[in-house]
Amino acid sequence: MVINHFLVILLLSFPHLISTVPLSSGSNRNVFNKLASPAEKEGKVLQRTKRGWMWNHFFLLEEYAGSDFQYVGKLHSDQDRGDGTVKYVLNGDGAGSLFLIDENSGDIHATKRLDREEKAFYTLRAQAVSKRTGRPLEPESEFIIKIHDINDNEPKFAKETYLASVPEMSDVGTFVVQVTAMDADDEQYGNSAKLVYSILQGQPYFSIESETGIIRTALSNMNRENREKYQVVIQAKDMAGQMGGLSGTTTINITLTDVNDSPPRFAHSSYHLSVLESVEIGSTVGRIKANDADIGENAEIHYSIMDGDGQDMFTIVTDRVTQEGIITVKKPLDYESKRIYTLKVEATNTHLDHRFLHLGPFKDTATVKVMTQDVDEPPVFSRNPYIIEVHEDTAAGSLIGGVTAWDPDSANHPVKYSIDRHTDLDRLFNIESSNGTITTLLALDREMSKWHNISVVATEINNPRQTTRVPVFIKVLDVNDNAPEFAMFYETFVCENVKAGQLIQTISAVDTDEPLIGHKFAFSLSSTNPNFTIFDNEDNTARILTRRGGFSRRETSVYLLPVVISDNDYPIQSSTSTLTIGVCACDSRGNMQSCSTEALLRSAGLSTGALVAILLCVIILLMIVVLFAALRRQKKKEPLIISKEDVRDNVVSYNDEGGGEEDTQAFDIGTLRNPEVMEANKHRRDIIPEMLFPFRRTSPIKDNADVRDFIGARLQDNDADPTAPPYDSLATYAYEGNGSLAESLSSLESAATEGDQEYDYLSSWGPQFKKLADMYMGKDSDNDT
Repeated sequence: MVINHFLVILLLSFPHLISTVPLSSGSNRNVFNKLASPAEKEGKVLQRTKRGWMWNHFFLLEEYAGSDFQYVGKLHSDQDRGDGTVKYVLNGDGAGSLFLIDENSGDIHATKRLDREEKAFYTLRAQAVSKRTGRPLEPESEFIIKIHDINDNEPKFAKETYLASVPEMSDVGTFVVQVTAMDADDEQYGNSAKLVYSILQGQPYFSIESETGIIRTALSNMNRENREKYQVVIQAKDMAGQMGGLSGTTTINITLTDVNDSPPRFAHSSYHLSVLESVEIGSTVGRIKANDADIGENAEIHYSIMDGDGQDMFTIVTDRVTQEGIITVKKPLDYESKRIYTLKVEATNTHLDHRFLHLGPFKDTATVKVMTQDVDEPPVFSRNPYIIEVHEDTAAGSLIGGVTAWDPDSANHPVKYSIDRHTDLDRLFNIESSNGTITTLLALDREMSKWHNISVVATEINNPRQTTRVPVFIKVLDVNDNAPEFAMFYETFVCENVKAGQLIQTISAVDTDEPLIGHKFAFSLSSTNPNFTIFDNEDNTARILTRRGGFSRRETSVYLLPVVISDNDYPIQSSTSTLTIGVCACDSRGNMQSCSTEALLRSAGLSTGALVAILLCVIILLMIVVLFAALRRQKKKEPLIISKEDVRDNVVSYNDEGGGEEDTQAFDIGTLRNPEVMEANKHRRDIIPEMLFPFRRTSPIKDNADVRDFIGARLQDNDADPTAPPYDSLATYAYEGNGSLAESLSSLESAATEGDQEYDYLSSWGPQFKKLADMYMGKDSDNDT
């Protein structure tokens, strides 16, 4: 049996990795080595067979760096006599490409560099074949080529950077985080994958367990307020940390989390604030803050006022964002009453950690002094509002009450009073500006208005901008100055067939006064009446009764009964109201049938239908007369405008800038549409050229005539003018009056032509007429030229 020298070397070097069981030889036997049979295990003596063929395992180093093919081993069969008739064939993983076999010698070589981390072993099949016959000389045998590991992979961490945190002030040995590295080398072979952890950076604050990679704190009382973040570098090395081993590193950023180990402290023992006395309740006075080195909820602070004379005037709350104490006004301030307030403010942590109470106390106090600043305040009234009562019979000018106000400032400036007249439009009241007493300007009437609401204004004399208003409600008290009268209008009637003593009406009364104990009216007749009498019910009502029977409408259709009504207040007021009683026809039960004159006419023999017919005839006759008169007038006067759609339009032309009325030519469209209405011997004044009629100058006005005489004269001249238009027209007369330097400017007295006028006198009228003088005097010069 030929044994491969390479396998012998591997066997001697690594006896624990190589199987020492040979494969048996023989043409008809299994190529695999048979393990010990049960008989052998039981102690039976068996005959050993001849060893031949080959070992069932080959070993090959990974990462071979030689230039030639790497030799793996040799296959040999006992049937090979060395005469070259045996051919070796290799099949399986990588056969023919990765692994090549010499078919004559059975030598196996690896053609490429192998990596155990990619594939740890290859399974192949070998067979010896006769070159002559092509038949197998041995059964096909399977063997394994194992890749022997070398330390060619360094440890690697899952992350390049880790984040971790641990509470500050933690004890030594507190767990922080665990890191783990992986090595791709074979863990079963040697120390290539045996890792050891060590800390390269982060001492003396942290430590690491070499076998597990657990990082723990190594220093006590690490304070976040001094240092919050740490960077730790961890190394993992294989070969159990020996020299020549490979290594990998990772970084852990460790943050110390906050605990409440820092108490709040004020920066100063006392603070000074100031505030205006005029600020409103709830206004901010100022802010103070106690500093706390902690963060988050450990830095939350509660502020409170523990003591001081300003404890009732101010309050303090916490700003949850800035953790400042905000001092606000709780009650109105008064500089004149108190100018300085002292507060003792305490700041306390809201979340305490009992482990660190020995570092306390976790609270602090400070003194806050608040100074009130003076403000020029408006006057202050002694009351708000004022209510004044006055009787309605109070005479005008009577004193009814007063108001009082003063300047609350220390200067105590004088104050004046006034009534806002927008609240006293009728000017019923007046106030004395110096002392605030209120008097009436007019007599008051409760029946007109029971209340008067006015506003009184108090103003500082030295500073009128400082004002204060106060409402004054004036109640007008009732005085019995109104007499009672009937509560309503009564439609009273008496039947013709009535008997004596029969009730015909119940009356009541009203009074606009309001006595304290209520109304109490008394009813009576002003004089004895033979027809009727009255009976007072003493409940503010009375009954009207007949004193006789046998009333007749033919004799008297209406009776007037004066009734006297008086009240019981002081002074007693009474009035006489007249009750109108009509006489009506009634049936046997006393129900009214008719009270009008129609019944009288009916008794004369005229029916209702006859009366209506007579009335209609009269109305128709009147309408015929009016229509006939209108038609006659229409035939007598022919209209100037025939069409209903025609509208009288005037075309007016203005030829210059100041010629007066005589220079205006007006044309009546109605006349042009109806030329037949013009008479040959009558020409219209407003359309006839001046040359057809000589200029007619009106008589001058007397020197002392007033405007009425002037207008009267012009009206008479216009009425007597034969050339006046046949319809109503408007004539205007511009007359300045007797006292005017220019006298009359009316065009009615103008000259017929501009040449008749001399305008030199315009220059003597003064600067008001300069433009007019320049206009007309210049025109005169042109005409002369």
